[in-house]
Order: sequence, then structure tokens, then C-alpha cells
Amino acid sequence: MLHWTWSQILSRAASWPALARPGGNLTGLFLDLPELAAKRLELLKEAIPGIARVAVLWDPSMNTVPLRATEVAARSIGVHVQIVEARRPSDFEGAFKAGINGRNRALMVIQSPMLADHPKLIVDLAAKHRLPTTSIFSYFTEAGLLMSYGPNLNDIFRQAAAYVDKILRGARPSELPVQRPTRFELVVNVKAAKAFGLPMPPSLLLRADQVIE
Repeated sequence: MLHWTWSQILSRAASWPALARPGGNLTGLFLDLPELAAKRLELLKEAIPGIARVAVLWDPSMNTVPLRATEVAARSIGVHVQIVEARRPSDFEGAFKAGINGRNRALMVIQSPMLADHPKLIVDLAAKHRLPTTSIFSYFTEAGLLMSYGPNLNDIFRQAAAYVDKILRGARPSELPVQRPTRFELVVNVKAAKAFGLPMPPSLLLRADQVIE
């Protein structure tokens, strides 16, 4: 299967009909889900009652749509967000320190390919600075972050495999709509919560698709 480059994705993202019929020799899975920002912030408010400030780790080389969606969502639920930037792994330490200095009680990762490649480093810094951190991908939570809410990666891989099969059987990529994830999961790491001194609400744990003890 052919994948879109980021420039191709961003040029078409403003026109959702283009995802139904991408044209050319393009198709695949589109993971840019800015609408999840509100849900992730709501989950943080439930996990940390009274939270008013959240740091947002963002790679400034990426499209700003998820960042703007996060800012809008934060205003709608009464949470102040502080953007802390990281272009490379060497920036992570400074970003976490900025989050602590800004009196934020948690940190939310806006995913990028660069950030996605370094779950252990982000987990270690969250523990070091005692800053509960969330991601959209469950493998971050499995590595030790507090919580994740986002697309189910196994489901995405199955969707991709189905497209590969169709193309190998002769389907034209231009006739296959670009898909967005349809299945989402909440994963909570109770061990991490205990390390941060956070008693996770039973109502949150009951809704979780996976609880890591």
C-alpha cells in the first residue's frame, strides 16, 4: 500500500471529500484526530479532580490543527493549557521542566512521528518530574504513562492489511477511500497512578478497555 506524505495529507485535510476519493495512486489510513483532544482533557479532569492547568507537549514541525483543537477544547471545559515544544528528543527534558515551572498538574502529548518513537524517554521524564502524562496510543500507557485514549492500533493494522489484500487482488488505490479509525480505547495504568498518588475514580476504571495493575 502507498502511504501519503505529511505534505499530501495536510494539503487534502481541509477537504474531507478528498478522503473518500483520494485520486491518483493514493490511499491508506488517516490518523489525525484533533476531535479527541476534548475527550482526553475530560478524562484528565476526571482522573485529577480540580485540575486547572495542563502542559501540552507538541512537535512544532507538525500541522497545528491538533494543537488548535486542544486549545479550543481546553477553553470549553475551563482548563488552561501551556504549550511546551520539542523538535527532537534532546528537547524533552526542557519541555517537562517548563511544564513543571508553569504549575501544570499534568501533561498531554500531541502525537507526532518523532514523539511516537520515544515512549520510554517520555515515561521516564514523567516519573522523574512527577507529571502525570497521557497519550493517544496505548503502548505509551503500557510503557508507564498514566492513561491513553485513542485509536486501537491492532484494529488499524487489520484495516491496513485488508487494503493491502484488496490492492494485491487488483483494486485501484484511487478507488479506495482513505479511512479513519473507527475503534477507540481507554487504557489506564493504575501502577503509574499510585506512583503519582492519584486514586483513580472507580467510574473511570469501569469504562477502561484495559487496566494495567
